[in-house]
Amino acid sequence: MSTPSIAQQIDDFTGGFESQIGDRLASVFSEEQSDLRDAGVPHAALGVGDPAPDAELITAEAVPTTLEAERGGAASVVVFYRGAWCPYCNITLRTYQEHLLPVLRERGVRLIAVSPQTPEGSTQSVTNGSLAFTVLSDPANALAESFGIVTEPSSAARAAHTELGFDVADSNADDSARIPFPSVYVIDADGVIRFADVHVDYTTRTEVDEIIAALEGIGKG
Repeated sequence: MSTPSIAQQIDDFTGGFESQIGDRLASVFSEEQSDLRDAGVPHAALGVGDPAPDAELITAEAVPTTLEAERGGAASVVVFYRGAWCPYCNITLRTYQEHLLPVLRERGVRLIAVSPQTPEGSTQSVTNGSLAFTVLSDPANALAESFGIVTEPSSAARAAHTELGFDVADSNADDSARIPFPSVYVIDADGVIRFADVHVDYTTRTEVDEIIAALEGIGKG
């Protein structure tokens, strides 16, 4: 039996989620997703051939670090996600843990996930997905800003979040609601971006096979 794609898993989740929250709130999120797709990927978003920027980050254990230090001169897959509160992110990270991480380990490639949430939120992400790869906090979206992929939920979506009992700002390290577009970057050992996949619609994600294909021909470092 083949493993369900991330898209299939998200479709299965969405059906139940929309039934749970009702048509009115579901339409709010649907309209937000449509607006994001219409706006498209920001022009400032880094792409293939650009050097990967660096920034100060924090580990799940609240230890200061940087992306460069965590990469350690090795080829790396860097995953930007919204936070432990995001079910689409949790589905994606669990899938990467199960089906991507073993392949990356065989190739000596590092897997690093980054979000603007607090270190406690990073710990929650690790726990939610039983994650065995590096999960980092990006305070104030400093790294995501350098990659050009920062956005913010619409006011209608934030109001819907409040009705559902949470607010993005409560999870973020800087108390703002700013979050990265869910994105995957493959960075070679020299720090050059070799693959960039930015998803403005947060209900879509980069599949494992796409990432593995992007690794072909990239040295481990």
